Amino acid sequence: MSRKTTLVFYSEFDSFEHWSAFLRPHLPHVNICSAEEVTDPDQVRYALVWKPPHGFFARYRHLQLLVNLGAGVDSLVGRDDLPAIPITRLSDPNMARMMAGYVLFAVLRYARDIPAFERAQRERHWHYLHPRLPSSIRVGVLGLGELGSYAAQELERQGFDVRGWSRTPKTFAGVTCVSGMATLNDFLASSDILIVMLPLTPQTRGLLDEKRLACLPRGGAFINVSRGAIVDQRALTAALMSGHLSGATLDVFDHEPLPAQDPLWGLDNVLITPHLASVAIPATAAAQVADNIKRVSSGESVLNQVFPGRGY
Repeated sequence: MSRKTTLVFYSEFDSFEHWSAFLRPHLPHVNICSAEEVTDPDQVRYALVWKPPHGFFARYRHLQLLVNLGAGVDSLVGRDDLPAIPITRLSDPNMARMMAGYVLFAVLRYARDIPAFERAQRERHWHYLHPRLPSSIRVGVLGLGELGSYAAQELERQGFDVRGWSRTPKTFAGVTCVSGMATLNDFLASSDILIVMLPLTPQTRGLLDEKRLACLPRGGAFINVSRGAIVDQRALTAALMSGHLSGATLDVFDHEPLPAQDPLWGLDNVLITPHLASVAIPATAAAQVADNIKRVSSGESVLNQVFPGRGY
């Protein structure tokens, strides 16, 4: 039996084979195995996980580092079984770039009136709409963390009138930033296209309720790439059915997979994607995981530490 320290991997959504293949060159002295393959729990020092079941960590009494397989840590919030060790999230530049690409696609789709042309094509109707200047379209980025700020700056480079909202003050060149709950309703009212990029915390759960969705301009578009539970999904569906919102691009939902009977599936002004706006890529993120493992083994502070108690 190997006495090397062990990294345990758990995810029902990610490939252990891919992650282990890219991690091993960085961690030649670490035994990397899936949760099913662990033979000696006392040798496990590191855990790389996504949505582990409750009680998962109990058998690993000597854990030193928990790495969350993604940028969002809401699956770790409110748990009473987390070990008192550093917890880090992935912060791969490729994830930010991937997210910004998805957001830019969704914004451009509305800015260039592509849904109207899609409808016209289905009707075999030649339908001309004159393109609008990007600077005439107010794009609101709700949440200016690592991914939100990257996306906001990419949209600004494309010439949009970009506004950003955050819990605490932020400043980015070319982006009109506001902060605090007192400014939220006015921020929503000034967003022709709203992009939700907040983390899911006790404070943001249900933040966009019926009253706040009603603050959005009539005919506006809605994009959610963060977490479904930030939005009252029934109220959002009603706003889309009534025409208050002209369309939505939704990558996340309050229940995933989105149930087949959910009315959102049947709305032709909604684009649904299966929670893939930004995912961790083993080829580029493995080095970051290995770096934090080396930091812990050397007694150094980890990078990208998160605190589930506050939700990020």
